Amino acid sequence: MFKPSQPMMARLRLTTKQVNGGYYKGNRSGSMGYFAKNGSYVIDWKKVRTYAVPENLDTFKLTPFVTKRMAPTRSKYTKEIEKDGRPITLERALEAKDYLDLWAADNGQEVMEQERVDEAAARKREAAAAAAARSKARRAGKKNGAPAA
Repeated sequence: MFKPSQPMMARLRLTTKQVNGGYYKGNRSGSMGYFAKNGSYVIDWKKVRTYAVPENLDTFKLTPFVTKRMAPTRSKYTKEIEKDGRPITLERALEAKDYLDLWAADNGQEVMEQERVDEAAARKREAAAAAAARSKARRAGKKNGAPAA
């Protein structure tokens, strides 16, 4: 009978039968310790990865990709607050409104096209609703014996 290899098993989805039994696949990273009887987690330092620092690291000749002499890059997203009667400009993170503004600026044509499609669909729905209302009114008029218009 065919049995999948360990790497293949890692890619397969869990079945409902495995999940109901409490089966846990994990990501093969292993545990760094164990749970004690009181519920706390105890780290087993023999399992923790440690990295050896190269000797003479301070005289190492390779340099980072960015020079240390470069001034920090200022954010273009700022906010104005008032402190002691003086306005102060502070940096802030990118917010959702900023992201949407950027997206709309880059995809303006797509936004306009989608609005046009939405308006056309709304007009079509309104016309269909009006036609259905007229048809219903005609049917109601025929039942009452009134001549159709």
